[in-house]
Amino acid sequence: MTAIRSPIADAWARRHLTVAFAAVFVGALGGLVQAFVRAGWMTLPPWLDYYAVLTVHGVLLALVSTTYFIFAYLLAGNGRTLGDLSPGGRRFVALGFWLMTVGILLAAAMILAGEASVLYTFYLPLQAHPLFYIGLALFVVGTWSVAYALIRQYFDWKKAHPGERTPLFAFMATVTLFIWWIASLGVAATVLFQMIPLSLGWVSGVNVELSRTLFWYFGHPLVYFWLLPAYMVWYVNLPKIIGGRLFSDALARFAFLLFLVFSFPVGVHHQLTEPGIRDVWKFFQVVLTFAVVVPSLMTAFNVFATFELTAREKGHRGLFGWIRALPWQDVRFLAPFLAMLFFIPGGIGGLINASYQMNAMVHNTLFVVGHFHVTVGTPVMLTFFGASFWLIPNLTGRTLPAGARRLGLVQAILWAAGMLLMSIAQHALGLMGAPRRTAFTTYQNHPVAESWFSTPIANYATMAAGGALLFTAAVLMVGLAVYLAFFAPKAAPDRAEPFPLAEAAEEGMQPALLENWRLWLTLAAVLIVIAYTVPLIDIANHGAPLVRGYRTW
Repeated sequence: MTAIRSPIADAWARRHLTVAFAAVFVGALGGLVQAFVRAGWMTLPPWLDYYAVLTVHGVLLALVSTTYFIFAYLLAGNGRTLGDLSPGGRRFVALGFWLMTVGILLAAAMILAGEASVLYTFYLPLQAHPLFYIGLALFVVGTWSVAYALIRQYFDWKKAHPGERTPLFAFMATVTLFIWWIASLGVAATVLFQMIPLSLGWVSGVNVELSRTLFWYFGHPLVYFWLLPAYMVWYVNLPKIIGGRLFSDALARFAFLLFLVFSFPVGVHHQLTEPGIRDVWKFFQVVLTFAVVVPSLMTAFNVFATFELTAREKGHRGLFGWIRALPWQDVRFLAPFLAMLFFIPGGIGGLINASYQMNAMVHNTLFVVGHFHVTVGTPVMLTFFGASFWLIPNLTGRTLPAGARRLGLVQAILWAAGMLLMSIAQHALGLMGAPRRTAFTTYQNHPVAESWFSTPIANYATMAAGGALLFTAAVLMVGLAVYLAFFAPKAAPDRAEPFPLAEAAEEGMQPALLENWRLWLTLAAVLIVIAYTVPLIDIANHGAPLVRGYRTW
């Protein structure tokens, strides 16, 4: 498939990438500080609060860098498959970008001022400054504006090309944005109707259980908003990079539609230890959580079948001979491939977290932090980093020099090694009882707490060493991004680093069912109603006392 040039979409993609990599640098610095404090290697000055650093780290890396990178990637990809933004689409993208940026600057200012040390989950009854919540609201509304422009672009293309198969990239982008739109309704509800009124003193208290349920209605689908663009890189871009074709276009579309249906009614598995939701509904959402494994396995099959098909078409034989044919010296392939490998233990850890009995053992321990970093911090971030080596020079009209490729390999290996060290230590420390969300403490020299500093491998020093490697890799990646954007050799218009768009091995007939949006959105809505209606009614009716806001810092 030939990529289309889209100057307006490219310009906005570059702006989004600028914010994304700025957030990566500051967020990674916050992660390094946390790791060193927990290991006892650093003592923070009185003016800098550990929980403010923790909030900066979570908000910038988990919410800001990912969202801006995803929109940059989707803007560029839609531009190359559907054409440039319409005048109306440009206005919505511009409005969304500035709303997001003003919102996150407001929120960041409150965090740095010590007025919002509520972590990236910003749970009530911890209460931040009203401007923090207003910033979050602006950020969410901004994302809706950009998402609207991209979804509208997709349906305008369909209207102008009746009967044609829609480009796979644009189809997947639309599924991803529908997931974001539907999921963010939950966080918007708790921010607008609970957090802002409480912080402004308009209400005397809030129902905390309701707030947490609304947050996790949003919080777990958020994971798929992060993951699906990484899957898009694996499905749409990697086959072209290795010189092959996607094994099955239809299977890829069906997997994404299953994510759309099953991503939402799973949030309660984050609340298995909470008393306000009946066990039957917790069990129901645990079952649905396991259902999300199915499209992930479909993705693994499709992607690895693509790798094998490509190698065998090039003449490689034997049971594992195709593995040697993969371009291991190409960072554009190696970084996403390492990301895939990390998602295997990440997925297994997710099954543990979602299991009713085992969750009680690891809940609120560092095991959960290790799981989060293995599931998002590597599969998502390392895929995005690998994609940056063709996305940035493509957007800026430059080439990818051999030296940048070699440094990219170093960056990917450093990130993987750092994450391996840190996550192994976090998982093991969690099983030993080390809590999450806490700064340095020995709990008055308790023997169990002291073991967290001395047990081989499973100790805070290993975690801090992994964090140091990760920060080094982050700085290197930011430096490479700046180089690729501004200093890499300029290319002739037809010689810039290409935007790789793969074709399917077998086009065949595409069932009309796969683009029956009314059907799939209705199925998603029905599951949401079944999974949440009774629990929300129970929470509203069981008479839980309203709780006032607290500042613990």
